[in-house]
Amino acid sequence: MRTLICSLVLSLFVLGADAPSARGQDEPASPDKPSAVQTAQSSSIPVAESGGDHTTAKHEHTNRLAKESSPYLLQHAHNPVDWYPWGDEAFAKAKRENKMVFLSVGYAACHWCHVMERESFEDAEIAKLMNDKFVCIKVDREERPDVDQIYMTSVQMISGSGGWPMSVFLLPDAKPFWGGTYFPARTGDRGTSTGFLSIVKQIDQAWKTQNEVVRKQAQHVTQAIAANQLSPDDEATPQPGGISDAMIDRVADSLAKAFDPKYGGFGYSEARDNQPKFPEPSNLVFLLDRMKRQSVASESREQAKAMVRKTLDGMLSGAMLDHLGGGFHRYSVDRKWQIPHFEKMLYDNGQLASVYAQAGVDFDSPEYRDVARQICDFVLRELKADGNAFYSALDADSDGEEGKFYRWTQAEVADMQSSVEGFANFATVFRLTAEPNFEGEYFAIDPRRSLTSIADERGTTYDELRKQLAPARSDLFRRRSTRSRPLTDVKILTAWNGLMIAGLADTGRLLHEPKYVRAAADAAEFVLRELADSDGRLKRSYAAGQAKLNAYVDDYAFLVSGLIALHRATDDVKWLTQANAITEQQIQWFGDDSGGGFFFTSSDHPSLIVRVKDPVDGAIPSGASVSAENLLYLLCHQPQPKFATKLMQTLNASAPLFRKSPSAAPRLAAVAAEFNDSKSNLQGDPASSGNSPLKSRPN
Repeated sequence: MRTLICSLVLSLFVLGADAPSARGQDEPASPDKPSAVQTAQSSSIPVAESGGDHTTAKHEHTNRLAKESSPYLLQHAHNPVDWYPWGDEAFAKAKRENKMVFLSVGYAACHWCHVMERESFEDAEIAKLMNDKFVCIKVDREERPDVDQIYMTSVQMISGSGGWPMSVFLLPDAKPFWGGTYFPARTGDRGTSTGFLSIVKQIDQAWKTQNEVVRKQAQHVTQAIAANQLSPDDEATPQPGGISDAMIDRVADSLAKAFDPKYGGFGYSEARDNQPKFPEPSNLVFLLDRMKRQSVASESREQAKAMVRKTLDGMLSGAMLDHLGGGFHRYSVDRKWQIPHFEKMLYDNGQLASVYAQAGVDFDSPEYRDVARQICDFVLRELKADGNAFYSALDADSDGEEGKFYRWTQAEVADMQSSVEGFANFATVFRLTAEPNFEGEYFAIDPRRSLTSIADERGTTYDELRKQLAPARSDLFRRRSTRSRPLTDVKILTAWNGLMIAGLADTGRLLHEPKYVRAAADAAEFVLRELADSDGRLKRSYAAGQAKLNAYVDDYAFLVSGLIALHRATDDVKWLTQANAITEQQIQWFGDDSGGGFFFTSSDHPSLIVRVKDPVDGAIPSGASVSAENLLYLLCHQPQPKFATKLMQTLNASAPLFRKSPSAAPRLAAVAAEFNDSKSNLQGDPASSGNSPLKSRPN
């Protein structure tokens, strides 16, 4: 299908061999806190504004985004481009004036989104052409993951890759015709890539001169998206046998093939030996479960254990981990985890807190336990909102430069040699005595090895090395805190808060840290109070004092996961009662009684060109995977026949995915493994023995 689509596009206009988008880096598609860390105040953290006087303040340009609450949309409220938010008004205008729609999708912490804004959307010539020829829509992918998911599928089908910023040209009825990711403003600006100005002109010309062909192309793309969702072939029909043990074994085999044996992580291949690496917590959840599952052969358990350890050690050994302030950046731009893409996302850190806390117990690793604590402390210090819920992200940029807040100049390093207590030891451990490792002139703090391995080499303990490094670490953190900070995306998302609630509750329970459990409970109370209506229906987003947008299946499932984590940490039945009630709402509004599993959008959601499901665990786990996990836990504690039916439907509906792409949903595979081991006892309590891996998995 992709070949057909590409040939149709190329028959309309020629962008040449340099046509693919200049792909941005926003895509691929520890010690206790020293006193300086503990006392840093969140009041000094700048935010990407939400609300405020965006409509009446004096600006040369103001568009409809000024009335939105999303920090990302507000960043574009004063572009010369006449942006519309996604909605009926924009598409009515496109139909009335017979114009194509230009859809731009991004998020507030996205570096290359900022770059494309500066280069193209603030360019007067480009803006005039866009306003004259198109209706322009801007979408925050974190507020509208439904829109993002559909049109990202189209971009991947057309171009073979995806990412953000996402740039898509649509018909007036919202069918996608052509798209890509980041484009430089003009041809020649960045290598051989075709410029956005040229692309806009050629798309407009195609619409004027080959209108019927453009419409047919858009219809083909839309049909391909629908086919990708429905999978009507016999092989994809849900199977009553569910996910077998043999399928689960193939998940492990598939992960082993993608595993990087030298540096850990997944997605490695000799053909692309330095491609970016993401944390992929769902892979680690599956492997943590598998390495303890007694029904699995000992050799496979040991293999799972080795992959977990290598990956966790690799991630904490590079600059992916913020060794001063705690928390992980979004991904590494290299195979070795050395240099990150510097934004910090709530969803990554929520999941990784659970993973490192669990691994800290399983491997009896004080370093893993410290990493989990550092994640939680970072989030509580820098992402905690008024009301105790959590903001979404920290930007990669400060003062318009990626990573500027986190990097160190050679002059700074030279100065600290005489002005920082214990700096010589710190500099040796964190390689500040080597050549600059970031952009040829800066240092990103990158020890290249775990502190545990460095301590072993020195004949000391991890705890002793941590104490030795603490004064310098505290001083560097203090110095860094005086810099211009990255902006904070201050919208509060139900789903991502659910993941962080689980991370805090898991860390508090496993590491005997009640303060994290209390923080999780406070956040849960906020979400239940401010992001649920009187009927128990959830909203997606909260910003500027307003909850808005229909929630998605992820919002329901991830919040329930957080409530279950609180139940496990406190044994307070109120969390279980809330989890049951929200799960019932989820089944009512999102359940697919004929095909099994759950739709991504509710049955009363404003209609899009396709109603999708999202079964794949990516950087964020699938709502289906987490829902199955939730249902199994609830069945163990408050059995309901409809929960058992929905769990079976979800597992059965997912079986074809495991046959086609074994490692696509590893978190669901862990649920299936637990279900297969204990299904004969489901009418009782399969976790009652106290030995069930369900009780020891991160979520």
